[in-house]
Amino acid sequence: MASPNVNLSDHLSSVKHVILVLSGKGGVGKSTVATQLAVGLKQKGKKVGLLDVDLCGPSVPKMFAVEGKDIHQCPEGWLPVYVDKEQQLGVMSIAFLLDGKDDAVVWRGPKKTAMIKQFLSDVVWRDIDYLIIDTPPGSSDEHLSVIDNLKAYNPDGAILVTTPQAVAVGDVVRELTFCKKTHIPIIGLIENMSGFVCPHCSECTNVFSKGGGESLAKKYHIPFLGCIPLDPQLTQCLEEGKVF
Repeated sequence: MASPNVNLSDHLSSVKHVILVLSGKGGVGKSTVATQLAVGLKQKGKKVGLLDVDLCGPSVPKMFAVEGKDIHQCPEGWLPVYVDKEQQLGVMSIAFLLDGKDDAVVWRGPKKTAMIKQFLSDVVWRDIDYLIIDTPPGSSDEHLSVIDNLKAYNPDGAILVTTPQAVAVGDVVRELTFCKKTHIPIIGLIENMSGFVCPHCSECTNVFSKGGGESLAKKYHIPFLGCIPLDPQLTQCLEEGKVF
């Protein structure tokens, strides 16, 4: 634990930009988008932190091949687990606190809220340019806890992730409403799994319906950030914890 004399809130005061990654439905590739966003920013020379607050389904450590790593402490609090030698990209996840990768988190709301608050207050990010927060699907106590604890820092906003199917797009509408009610700006919408890239000829074929995300963005007057196809090479990189 950090020293009681340290003002823990100062750990976020040096963070220049805070971006939440949200989805209305599980399995749409929200964590994939969060990790690739973090990697992309790092490749542009930015110092990045990635906070995984999906307490019941933490997947970020697996995607960076840092499963089983230990969290180290300094006098100011917890140090993130860095995925590179240059320490330009740090990760924090409850997965680092579990006994094993198959251990389940069986907690009620108040304990989850306390854990998220501790992540936001105790992790020493040390002058990062971007903090990307990978949230659970839907809108729950975890989301409210994150937003309540970030209000004083004026987060940049949220990136919403959907797939082209109507059921996923419908869930995103509820996320839009959630952002409006909690006064979180919407940075834009990404349509993930938009087509399949053939591993042999690289041709992209529509597996599901297409354009649902873009149509939704136009309807609600929010920026459409683009489409990401299903790419076997990306999937393999994430499975092996490699950079795509």
